[in-house]
Amino acid sequence: MALHFELVTPAKLVRSEEVHMVVVPGTEGEFGVLEGHAPFMSTIADGMIQVFKTASSQPENIQVRGGFAEVGDKGLTVLAEHVED
Repeated sequence: MALHFELVTPAKLVRSEEVHMVVVPGTEGEFGVLEGHAPFMSTIADGMIQVFKTASSQPENIQVRGGFAEVGDKGLTVLAEHVED
């Protein structure tokens, strides 16, 4: 099974892909999201989103600044104020 992950900024859709797990820097602490996670919404802190393509892969790190994360029926959507290129 795979988690559908989207990373969006006000300017564009940065990513839309199927992944194993994503770790998000929430303002109340980091949280990991896998396929089937319960619906959830959180503000995100400045930091690194870690994207794991497979269960055994090393994470890809994406620097983000501020925003929101929402887990729903369609997967995880991160609405970031800014993403470092």
